[in-house]
Amino acid sequence: MSGRGFALFDTAIGSCGIVWAERGVVAVQLPEASEAATRARMRRRFPEAGETPPPASVERAIAGIVTLLVGETTDLSDVVVDMEHIPPFNRRVYEIARAIPPGSTLSYGEVAARLGDPGAARAVGQALGENPFPIVVPCHRVLAARGKIGGFSAPGGTATKRRLLTIEGALADVELPLFGHA
Repeated sequence: MSGRGFALFDTAIGSCGIVWAERGVVAVQLPEASEAATRARMRRRFPEAGETPPPASVERAIAGIVTLLVGETTDLSDVVVDMEHIPPFNRRVYEIARAIPPGSTLSYGEVAARLGDPGAARAVGQALGENPFPIVVPCHRVLAARGKIGGFSAPGGTATKRRLLTIEGALADVELPLFGHA
């Protein structure tokens, strides 16, 4: 891989984007309101990246994301992500999040405990809110205390998080109601 490139790709939840560079995937963009809006967001976030066909390794990442978003269990741990500019604490949080299998969840506090710092739940939430690799680093699988959904900074907010958890079959453990049900 040379230089930065980006591509849009269709998924069960809409048009997503992916950015890559020499070291691996730089970012994943969840769908905006339209493909044009997703493309515009990609161009604003990564003006140096040209829209181009992805290399084979990124094609495999895209295929894995597409598969996961139709509800099939797939392992994205082999997707190489470029964490060169990611702070060390966030890297550690992302590594723990990547180990959560589809259909499972951890709480922010449980992630903090796995970091060896049980008081760092809020910092874990902040790190996940800065996650540039949603789906590949499955921040949606990290919930607030007592199974509450918690926040989600991607487009669509907690509704998107709920949808991702529903696709993966993880919502049975979540206390919040599904869409449109009180």
